[in-house]
Amino acid sequence: MGYTFGMKTAISIPDDLFAVADALAHELGQSRSQLYSRAVREYVARHSADSVTKALDEVWSDVQVEDRAFGTEAARRALERTDW
Repeated sequence: MGYTFGMKTAISIPDDLFAVADALAHELGQSRSQLYSRAVREYVARHSADSVTKALDEVWSDVQVEDRAFGTEAARRALERTDW
């Protein structure tokens, strides 16, 4: 067992990107592994939302047109109560 936790992997990235990422990790006071892990986590979260939206769109497409007014009004009211 090594000194780090989690899966170890090797990736290939352009030299210029490596240099920028290395400098950012140093600036933030974290390791490259932490920087890459956080970047991948953010990327996955951002794109997972797309798959959720797609699934909801598919469900919504099965709803009859006359039933959509209720959903639209409920969503509008919920958004009015939400602090952005």
